[in-house]
Amino acid sequence: MPTYIEMPKLSDTMTEGTLIKWRKKPGDSVEIGDVLAEIETDKATMEMEAFDEGVLGELYVQEGGKAAIGQKLAVLLAPGEKAPSAADQDAPEKTNVSAKVSKPAEAKAEPKPAPTATKSAPAPQTGNGRVKASPLAKKIAAERHIDLSQITGSGPGGRVIQRDLISAKPAPAKAPTVASASAPAAIPAMKAGEGDQRIALSGMRKTIADRLLASKTQIPHFYLNIEIDAAEIMRLRAEINAAAEKAGQPKLTVNDFVLKAAVVAATKVPKVNAAFDGDAVVQYANVNLAVAVAIEDGLVTPVVRSAQSKTLREISESVKDLATRARNKKLKPEEYQGGTITVSNLGAYGIDSFSAIINPPQSVILSIGAAVKKPVVNAKNEIVVGQRMNVGMSCDHRVVDGAIGAEYLAELRRLLENPTLMLI
Repeated sequence: MPTYIEMPKLSDTMTEGTLIKWRKKPGDSVEIGDVLAEIETDKATMEMEAFDEGVLGELYVQEGGKAAIGQKLAVLLAPGEKAPSAADQDAPEKTNVSAKVSKPAEAKAEPKPAPTATKSAPAPQTGNGRVKASPLAKKIAAERHIDLSQITGSGPGGRVIQRDLISAKPAPAKAPTVASASAPAAIPAMKAGEGDQRIALSGMRKTIADRLLASKTQIPHFYLNIEIDAAEIMRLRAEINAAAEKAGQPKLTVNDFVLKAAVVAATKVPKVNAAFDGDAVVQYANVNLAVAVAIEDGLVTPVVRSAQSKTLREISESVKDLATRARNKKLKPEEYQGGTITVSNLGAYGIDSFSAIINPPQSVILSIGAAVKKPVVNAKNEIVVGQRMNVGMSCDHRVVDGAIGAEYLAELRRLLENPTLMLI
């Protein structure tokens, strides 16, 4: 019996993937653990491994092609077995996932996408005209602008459930009205002319566009800014790096101190380590530190989990490892999901200050500028050369009030201006 290789779900926001490259070709023998293909999700490119053995048969999706979650990518045959006919390919009893990504835990079979309903088979409705659907299905439909009345339900009594929405397409966009529009319609770019280039959005860039538009339009941002004395960080960093160089250890960056301070401050003011959740605020026990990393296709935020239990050196090593694998598109889904607070540092690019957009569903993001030399007034009212760094904080006002944000920044300032406190 043939085994079908299907597109797995590799991130919480993924609805489809792009098959970047086949690492096996039809007729090749496949062993458990062999890398079959490279799949680009909305957040990373990952290797898809086989957890079954056989001979790779026909490829249903070619390199560069896109496939919805659960869609068949190829077929795996037993030695001597013939390729299935077109009719057999649609037989549900012969369909199962035969590949994994990164580790076996990621290889659980996803539900097969349910076909969208036709006008002759509308979703069942209740007596008041509402479509029968699970709460989760209703939430997904609202987020993706899907018309539930056009979906065939596969749940009890024809109820629409989560798996029915996997391959469903959003309803056509309607022109916004004064009464109903929650956001203005997108303004199209000027028509491309001679010499101009139209670049198709990658899956990652689409996700960035969707998530940040949602963040900016749905989250009530407010901004706080402070300037800190960075002289002590620079002095301590130079001292530690001199000793590290003699010991053959990696050097610390200014950002390493900032990241550690952001984590420690969050343990002192835990109300910022939280998220808005409808009728409640979820305050997290662990500080899962997300760090903005620029890559070729955009931006990813790999996560240092339980960062409050890690030393300055451990945070530094974790971030360097995550950043390297992010740029090589080798991150696992669990390594860029679940952050509770984000730090974005553009100091290395020569930016003095900026205001970042919150990374939903988090409630806080820090924006770090460069440490620069400038004239300052010291305690003796003398004008001297000082080193200053601007720190911005974007807050979700549904979760963090101005006083809480100010309290957090005061603690952050105390740590950054007295960095030895982070070594205790």
